[in-house]
Amino acid sequence: MTEFRSPLFALADEFVETNARMSPMACTELGISGYDDKLDDFTLAEANQQADFAREVLKKAKAAEPIDDIDRIGKDVLVERIESNLGVHDSLEQFVTYSPISNPAANIRSIFAIMPTESKDAIDNITARLNLVEKSLQGWKQTIEEMDALGKKTARRQVVGVAEQLATFANGGWSSMAKDIDPKLEHPALHKAADRAQNASAEMSNWLSEVHAPRSTEQDGVGEERYKPWASYFTGANLNLKDTYEWGIEELDRINDRMHRAAAKLGLEGMPLKDVAEYCENAELHRITGEDALLQQLKDFTQSAVQKLNGTYFDIDERIAFCDAKLAPEGSAGAAYYLPPSEDLSRPGSTWYPTLGHTQFNFWHIASTWYHEAVPGHHLQIATAILEKDRLSRFQRSGAWISGYGEGWALYAEKFMDELGAFEDPALELGYLSGQALRAARVVVDIGMHCGYLDQNGQVWNADSALKLLVENAMMAPDYAKSEIERYLGWPGQAISYKVGERYWLEIREAAKQRLGSAFNIKEFHNFALKIGPMGLDALRTEMSAWSGGTK
Repeated sequence: MTEFRSPLFALADEFVETNARMSPMACTELGISGYDDKLDDFTLAEANQQADFAREVLKKAKAAEPIDDIDRIGKDVLVERIESNLGVHDSLEQFVTYSPISNPAANIRSIFAIMPTESKDAIDNITARLNLVEKSLQGWKQTIEEMDALGKKTARRQVVGVAEQLATFANGGWSSMAKDIDPKLEHPALHKAADRAQNASAEMSNWLSEVHAPRSTEQDGVGEERYKPWASYFTGANLNLKDTYEWGIEELDRINDRMHRAAAKLGLEGMPLKDVAEYCENAELHRITGEDALLQQLKDFTQSAVQKLNGTYFDIDERIAFCDAKLAPEGSAGAAYYLPPSEDLSRPGSTWYPTLGHTQFNFWHIASTWYHEAVPGHHLQIATAILEKDRLSRFQRSGAWISGYGEGWALYAEKFMDELGAFEDPALELGYLSGQALRAARVVVDIGMHCGYLDQNGQVWNADSALKLLVENAMMAPDYAKSEIERYLGWPGQAISYKVGERYWLEIREAAKQRLGSAFNIKEFHNFALKIGPMGLDALRTEMSAWSGGTK
């Protein structure tokens, strides 16, 4: 029998374990064996069952008496996250708010990317799971039908976007995955199951396009009343939306000024930023040819960051010193992403790059992104938490992801590398600044579009004005900017979490410097901040305000 440091830690473990058993896909992510041949049930009935269990745990957690500060923090995080999740469940928001970057179909496809493939048992699990794709998609379809019957509408833009994503899966997406796993066609049942998953994807895509899209709403924004709880859910902060919106405008102006100065270093003084972006993208200096060369560059880049930072700015445990790099599956969203290691670290953390069909890449805008995704960003942050079994409950280590905390840290990581001089090359500096500008622009257009604020021309923000801002002020290619806007409109409040989170992290660090003076140590600050684990931004500010140095 497992011994826990307190009843509250035992409760947190029970919550994670039971929730995982309700979600076979979560078991795969955590590395819990015995569920890799199953898929999640996306029916409303199953979601209600999970919510009922969460309410039971919430009641017990509120009644628990913490034995010390570690317990107190663990309790606060567990209570806050359960309440936030129940908020989006009870309001039905989680069932009507979806987009190509976050929906059951995309989640189903991505889970196969981290499954073992080396043995016959592993291939049998993949085969069994592929045969359940149809059932899982039908469960989601049933939930969509129930939402529509209640008058709960999803924006047509998002419905069409997910339909197109499913069409990609249907058009060879599953069969190409099967061929990658079994190129010699030695497992015919695997390929038959992949064909079945393709047919299911095609059927769901057609239904979304032909039946659900016409009855969905043309209105993109959710409105301020629906936006506020999402913003709180993604940041763990009580934000003044109008003030945050205006701060975003100021940040974007500040970043744009620096972008023009960086462009001048390349001899591009006075050139519009969108033209500067085109120049950098076509330059030969940072060009990479071929997927294999890209993956090797990403791996080398991450290991170089580990060597540079370890022992001076961070203490990086050797168990997490490696972070893999892989190509994202076809049909993935256009942004790079990170998947954490399994709980037992048998599967390392991994970064994923979406090639979007390209074989030529330019590192000018990838460098800062890999600091964000790998080290010292998401990988160092999340993998460190997984190691902290004495300080963090199992829920804190594996179930308490809060975008403002996590994405805020990753953006802070980019900023910190900038402070260390990592972007002295003007092209790399522009790549970093374009990411900064994007995150500031997200604050402006996400709040603006959803809450109906006015743009610089006195018109309500919409997809067209947002596209113009991203292209002209954040150096984004128009096609990518279009996908970004569709992401924001289908994921209210998430896009602001990056820059808002970075703002909190920078203010917390500055407050610690002012409070401790010459006793402030950047490595101790980083080590403690990561070991304390994920939490909402307001709670993070409170906890870090009591830090007096050291890592204990």
